[in-house]
Amino acid sequence: MNIDKLTFEEAMSELEEIVKDLEDENITLDSAMEKFETGVKLSEFCLKKLNEAEKKIEELTRNEKGQLKVNEIDLKENEGSLEN
Repeated sequence: MNIDKLTFEEAMSELEEIVKDLEDENITLDSAMEKFETGVKLSEFCLKKLNEAEKKIEELTRNEKGQLKVNEIDLKENEGSLEN
């Protein structure tokens, strides 16, 4: 599996599968170690993607002076639009 070719959502799905596999009492130690190693790489990949997204959001929300703009968001008002 080439982790760098995955989307964030694909990586998260793979992580969920690894967690399920690791919870299986019948997994061998070798298989568990291999899955754990893959899980660590996937979690690092996801963290990198989240950090990149955060930086991009910060760039997009800076004012003309380069300062971050704080926009208050009413989550209850936007709740319906998030589901679509």
